[in-house]
Order: sequence, then C-alpha cells, then structure tokens
Amino acid sequence: MSEQRFGLDDLLTLMAVLRDPAQGCPWDVRQDWDTIVPHTLEEAYEVADAIERRAFDELPGELGDLLFQVVYYSQFGAEEDRFDFHDVVHVLTAKMLHRHPHVFPDGTLASRRQGISAAEVETRQVHSRWETLKAEERDARSALASAQASVLDDVPRNLPALSRAAKLSKRAARVGFDWPDTRGVLDKLREELGEVEEALVAGDRDHAMEEIGDLLFATVNLARTLGADPERCLRATNGKFERRFRQVEAALADEGVSLTEAGLDRMERHWQAAKHRDVHSPDRKENNANEP
Repeated sequence: MSEQRFGLDDLLTLMAVLRDPAQGCPWDVRQDWDTIVPHTLEEAYEVADAIERRAFDELPGELGDLLFQVVYYSQFGAEEDRFDFHDVVHVLTAKMLHRHPHVFPDGTLASRRQGISAAEVETRQVHSRWETLKAEERDARSALASAQASVLDDVPRNLPALSRAAKLSKRAARVGFDWPDTRGVLDKLREELGEVEEALVAGDRDHAMEEIGDLLFATVNLARTLGADPERCLRATNGKFERRFRQVEAALADEGVSLTEAGLDRMERHWQAAKHRDVHSPDRKENNANEP
C-alpha cells in the first residue's frame, strides 16, 4: 500500500484547523502578522543554508517550512477578509506573466512560445526589460499611495544589513550612481578605512562606529562590482573561521592546554597550522565550494 500523498488543499485545510479558536493548536491561534516574521526570516536562511551545503535531501523539508510561512500569512489575510492563498498565487502569476513578455507575448499562459531556448533570448535585454517593468510597477504603487517614486522603493527594511546594502547600491548603480570601475571602489575602501583610523585616534567612538558602517558599505559595493553576494561571502568566511578555530581547539586539547591557558602566541601557531592544512587539503575545493 503506497503512502498517502498530501496536496496543497490538504495544507490549506491543516492551517485553517490549526488556527481554529475552538479546536486548533493554542500556539498557532496566538500567532499574528508580527510574531511570524522572525520565523519567516529564519526559514529563508535555512533554505539558503541547505542549498549552500548541497543538502538536497533536507531541501524539501526546508522549502516546506518556508512555504508554510506563506500559508500562515494567507490564513491571516483570509481571517481578516483581506486576501487568501489563491489571491497570492493569482497576483504572483499575473506579475510574472507581465515581467516576461519575451516568453508570454500577450501576457497569458496560452501565448507561451513553443520550442524557445534560453539562448534565443538576449540576457542583458531581458534583464533591462525586467527592471523597467519593476520600475513601472513601483511607480504605479507610488501613485496609488500619493508618494514620490524612488528607485529604492521595495528594498525590504528587514533584510540583513549586508543584503540590503547590496540591493540599495545595486539600484543606485543602475541609474548611473556608481564608480566607473573596481579601482574607484578600492579607493573608497582606503578612504573609509583612513576615516575609521582618524576617529579611533581622536578617541571618538560614535564617529568610529559611523565610519565602520561606511567601510562595510564600501566593502559591499566591492562585492557587487565583482558580481558576488556579500552575505554568501561572509557566510563562507564564517564557516572557514569556525572550521579552523575548531582545529585550534582540538590541537590545544591534545596538548592538555585550555584556551584560557594557551595564550595568543600558542593559539596563533595552531591557527596558522590549521590554515596551512586547510589551504593544502586535497578536499579544499569541496570544502570551500561556497567560499568566495
């Protein structure tokens, strides 16, 4: 007997039952728009983590957890007579049809071109058209809200700071507010580092913190000019640091020395040894597959 396969309707029914005040789960009934947001961010990161680790056996579960967040918000919307999950699907499909006129010429699924290959669509032209359409959508929403449109509209404020910095600078760069080449970004990095040093010499902690933010923003721009995702770069470095520091801990443990007893010189010696092993390991390419 084959295992029962659940469908989307089952998931929507499950959520409605969980949220039912009489027979639902007390925890789920207590949730609201704001309490679920942290879980949404966490689930998105867990999807990214599974992909970067190539843990594809975990991915269906992680994607399911992320989808569950969408179902949650849709249930909130339905309970308040604002929208439901089917409205979410409709709006998304309509938006994607509108943004892909090179695939759906008359804006309907029925107009899908047969036999079209990716090579037949010039990537830069498609990307330009995509951004133009997104700008038009922002303008339309801004007009409805009686506010002035900005190229920075729709960059979510709850994004991690590195990711938001990358999106803000990318939007500005698309309208020409950018350095002409990577050298300009490097000059900016040196300038910002100098300003951090000046603030530290002056003993102005608040100014130093502000300048560190500027230094980080310039670093994000350097990653952008290289076509790199700064969040991914930093996650890779976090992983590298953790891997090497664990080797330092293991080496000290073998010597019967605690971290507090080791001293910086001893820890640094083991760090350099861990770094050398890491760099020259035959598995380095696999271990560092997601490192910049």
